[in-house]
Amino acid sequence: MIKTEIKHDGITPALEALARHLGNKRALMDELGELAVKQTKDRFPTGTAPDGTRWAAKSQTTLDSYGARKSNRVDRRPLYGPSGRLSSEIFHIAADASVEWGSALIYAGVMQFGAAKGAFGAMPNGASIPWGRIPARPFVGLSDDNATQLTEAVYEWLEGGVQGGV
Repeated sequence: MIKTEIKHDGITPALEALARHLGNKRALMDELGELAVKQTKDRFPTGTAPDGTRWAAKSQTTLDSYGARKSNRVDRRPLYGPSGRLSSEIFHIAADASVEWGSALIYAGVMQFGAAKGAFGAMPNGASIPWGRIPARPFVGLSDDNATQLTEAVYEWLEGGVQGGV
């Protein structure tokens, strides 16, 4: 085995900086999480799933229920409810080598994946929960453009690690 050690005033600090940079990926994960949250929130005004399909419109039954509850805010756009929380409460959690993003709201999963009529049982009066089929309206996920943006952010982060040692 032949071992060669190179110590150079220009190269050695750059390699050491890159090693430190690669050892601490949490900043990158946090940056990717912030970008993914923005991408997700940007879907709401357009009503578009990550795959580019349009979200199903609200049913007339849903719109009528707002009136029955005398809601001050009736928004016909999909996934915009009277509280407006789903579109505004998207967050991320960054770890050392991963990031997760989404919503902690109890109904977020139903909006993402949909639900069949009665999927969650029935009310004491026998009414189904939910009262009808709720179509899936995926809001969390990655479009091809989203993936490209995240990949570019990774490359920029790597470049920052290389330049940090120069």
